[in-house]
Amino acid sequence: MATISWDDFTKVELRVGRIVQAEVFAQARKPAFKLQVDFGPEIGLRKSSAQITDLYTPESLVGKLVVAVVNFPPKQIGPLMSECLVTGFHDENGAVALCVPDRPVPLGARLC
Repeated sequence: MATISWDDFTKVELRVGRIVQAEVFAQARKPAFKLQVDFGPEIGLRKSSAQITDLYTPESLVGKLVVAVVNFPPKQIGPLMSECLVTGFHDENGAVALCVPDRPVPLGARLC
């Protein structure tokens, strides 16, 4: 495992957002959802594509708090310009389980 410096870690903006819209991303090569995530007044709404269709439905995602990287440059994913990276962990079957706070926290809060 490669190590990084504390300064490297502090450059990554991991923030809490609330999914406000989720829909099937029909144009994606692999099954995915198009998400719109609200990070509060400082950062605002960001779009993302997430390959989380094994464990979630669009209806189950709306309202869910998630942890995402908000300072990667935008990335074109098919017709969608992704503006953040929603984080998760692969389970034993390879499905992605979202990384979520276990208590309510303010939108835009930074991982510390």
